[in-house]
Amino acid sequence: MASISDQSQGRVAGSERGSGPVAQTRGVVRRYPGVLALDQVDFEVKAGEVRALLGKNGAGKSTLIRLLSGVEKPDEGTVAIGGTVLTGGGSREASRLGVATVYQELSLVPQLSVAENYHLGALPTGRGGLVRTGRMKDAAAAALADLGVRIDPGTPVGTLPVAEQQMVEIARALRGSPKLLILDEPTSSLAAAEVDVVLQAVDRIAAAGVGIIYVSHRLSEIRQIAHTASVMRDGRLVETVSTKGASSDEIVALMLGSATGSTVGMGRQSPPAATNRPVVLSVRGLSVPPKVREVSFDLHEGEILGIAGVRGSGRTELLRSISGLLPPAAGTLTLFGEQLHRWSIRDMVRRGVGLTPEERKTDGIVPLLGIDENIVLADRRSVRRGPLLSSRLQHSAARKLVSALSIRTPGVTVPVGALSGGNQQKAVIARWLHRGSRVLLLDEPTRGVDVQAKAQIYELVRKLADDGVSILFVSSELEELPLVCSRVVVLRDGAITAQLTGDDITESAIFAATLADGTGSAAASTTGESV
Repeated sequence: MASISDQSQGRVAGSERGSGPVAQTRGVVRRYPGVLALDQVDFEVKAGEVRALLGKNGAGKSTLIRLLSGVEKPDEGTVAIGGTVLTGGGSREASRLGVATVYQELSLVPQLSVAENYHLGALPTGRGGLVRTGRMKDAAAAALADLGVRIDPGTPVGTLPVAEQQMVEIARALRGSPKLLILDEPTSSLAAAEVDVVLQAVDRIAAAGVGIIYVSHRLSEIRQIAHTASVMRDGRLVETVSTKGASSDEIVALMLGSATGSTVGMGRQSPPAATNRPVVLSVRGLSVPPKVREVSFDLHEGEILGIAGVRGSGRTELLRSISGLLPPAAGTLTLFGEQLHRWSIRDMVRRGVGLTPEERKTDGIVPLLGIDENIVLADRRSVRRGPLLSSRLQHSAARKLVSALSIRTPGVTVPVGALSGGNQQKAVIARWLHRGSRVLLLDEPTRGVDVQAKAQIYELVRKLADDGVSILFVSSELEELPLVCSRVVVLRDGAITAQLTGDDITESAIFAATLADGTGSAAASTTGESV
């Protein structure tokens, strides 16, 4: 690989001579069943330009990235890399033309060394097909040094800090000297102190003349690293602005459009506040490095407390720590009046706390077991006759909850994996109701379910709160938080930075608070606080 400093002279000079864009789409349309994901999108990136790509979840960013990467083809329009139109040859064609993509989830092999990961798929060999280990290590070390980091190439990559792993991923993407580098949320898993390592590398890469598409929800990063920002909304590219000339509030307004915070008409708005009721869960100074930093809040009896934040803000880690799955480095919980300094998942289940995990299919259900077996998993003692499980008691307990939660199924012995996503989610919630849990930690409870199922889950959550169950409700779909929550706290970089109550709980206010750039401008304009 030519070094970045070597590349910079030729590529930047070419850009200054007025060469065309390194990537361009013209009139691209992409449809999925029932969804128009991209609608006549014209987009381009020039050599040496860092273009931020912004928009809410579902705005079309990921679809545009997949088209530019060659992973998918447009239904209409063209995608061109360096002036050559993609013909549908997949990611290999796009890669050959000069596109490299670093996705949000790292694709490294933890057990292999830095050098082995850097050369994955292209190990340098000599006579007899033997791997040239020395050359492999030298090339990896040089590529990383070129990005401004010094890492021993013989180190197992899984032992590195996440920021350094991200740099190995970026170095590997640059191995083929691409014209376009797409970075999809490259800092979402990093603590604030680690972000600068990545941003400095992005600066170096752009200075070498590589065009960069940078996807992030952190406006502070966008304003620091990007020259321009393209804002997408509802599958359309609504505007491209200079990051120096547009304020954070203006960018947020472009992303939201005319959204008022009540865009989903699914029943009543947020329930009345429960802060005059007893505190059932008090969290103080909870820290789970590097994701959660000294978080403190109270949850009241019968309250639905929303937790908002972009991916990587620490939402899931916070719930997993409270549930006992992720031990904290510091902090205490007070649950039903008893202070806890150490706790496990077994302790919390016994004390009345239940968690519905973010990844329902892999962590929440046992797909091949029946609905009844899944529902009684957290409390099998109640359906025993002596030392043996009673099928009659198990079926009876499950039938009551299937009826109460309106789970659509021909019978309780049907494998839970055969149900729709919404009914699977209700079965997971039913498990904790069977256990008698009085505190529910709901992590993305409506992810991957249809509109009707969402409305049913909202109504179920409200009814549980009316019955005195206390609920933490995490969601990345900000429009649903005003529909169910009486209070919302916003996590950013692992810390609570804003709180919204009552009529202040709107989609636009939550969105602005999650994206605030550290100056307080976006959040302060909606919450009255400087964050």
